[in-house]
Amino acid sequence: MISMAAPIDRSTRRLLAAFRYAFAGIGYLARTQRNFQIHLIIGSIAIALGVVLRITRVEWMILSLTIGMVLAAEGFNSAIEAVVDLATRERHPLAQIAKDVAAGTVLICACIAVVIGIFMFGPRLWMLWLILTV
Repeated sequence: MISMAAPIDRSTRRLLAAFRYAFAGIGYLARTQRNFQIHLIIGSIAIALGVVLRITRVEWMILSLTIGMVLAAEGFNSAIEAVVDLATRERHPLAQIAKDVAAGTVLICACIAVVIGIFMFGPRLWMLWLILTV
């Protein structure tokens, strides 16, 4: 019997492998990195809140970018920590700077996300609170 399926060329195989590696990295983050898990939970809560409060399309875009920014920063932080740990187990000032700056970047992104969340959800939640307490 002759197969009608075209063989997958080398570039397509490489592309598929790249996606497999990327999803493996995301899976690693989700399984092993506590802070990534926390950010996933908070992001999920923000998405649920967006559904309940019926945010606009533009707000969905802002929320998506904000959640993505925090998760990506956490991913970069984990990658930098792994590379630094691979390079040296000794306490080195440059290794500490790399880890601290990576962690600080996540903190900056998370703080910006909180500010965006306050601006986006704060007025709606305040109005809801006023309605429910009257």
